[in-house]
Amino acid sequence: MSEKIKFTIDGKEIEAEKGQLLVEVAAENGIYIPVLCHWKGVHPAGSCRICTVKINGRFMASCTTPVDANMVVESNTPEIQDLRKAIIEMLFVEGNHFCPSCEKSGDCDLQGLGYRYQMMVPRFPYAFERRELEASTPKIFLEKNRCIFCKRCVRMIKDEEGRSYFAFKGRGKHLEINLDTKLAEHMSEENARLAMKICPVGAILRKEVGFETPIGKRKYDHVPIGSEIENLQN
Repeated sequence: MSEKIKFTIDGKEIEAEKGQLLVEVAAENGIYIPVLCHWKGVHPAGSCRICTVKINGRFMASCTTPVDANMVVESNTPEIQDLRKAIIEMLFVEGNHFCPSCEKSGDCDLQGLGYRYQMMVPRFPYAFERRELEASTPKIFLEKNRCIFCKRCVRMIKDEEGRSYFAFKGRGKHLEINLDTKLAEHMSEENARLAMKICPVGAILRKEVGFETPIGKRKYDHVPIGSEIENLQN
């Protein structure tokens, strides 16, 4: 039998099953914690750290932290909000994110978070790394300069035998996302569309369907990121 426990998030008492992931418990209770690498039902990676909170005075990633009794969680504080804004700024300057010309503009989680945390001029210098575009496969192309290394595609997009189409190559500043081009020659239409959908930025794009959702009807044109959960409190 599951064990029920109680803890608090920003002073609000929460009841949940012991061992549930904190980020998912928060969402179930109408408390928004941003994520970029997390996807419900997929083994957590803790890659992006945008979901960082303070638990009993320590910084921790809420997507990899199971809830326990008497936890005191701080999420909506000026310190945490500035930390999340700094992470967003780092992701923007590390890659080449030119939103007006990107096919995912309006549907991009990173862009949505940039608006949410009112990012204007990043506090960090731009790196402008140059990574090669992979466009040799029939259904998708990979814009490596936009990748934020969330590992969603590595963890989720696999063929019928469980082989991943994507993998990381290199370390440190030389790290980049790669596509198994031989495997991708036979990628299904379903996997191609799912790969574009689960990517939180515009790194994976389905060929021949760019800009298929018109401006005004895109994901974040009407409802800002996080609002669907926050509206549950009203």
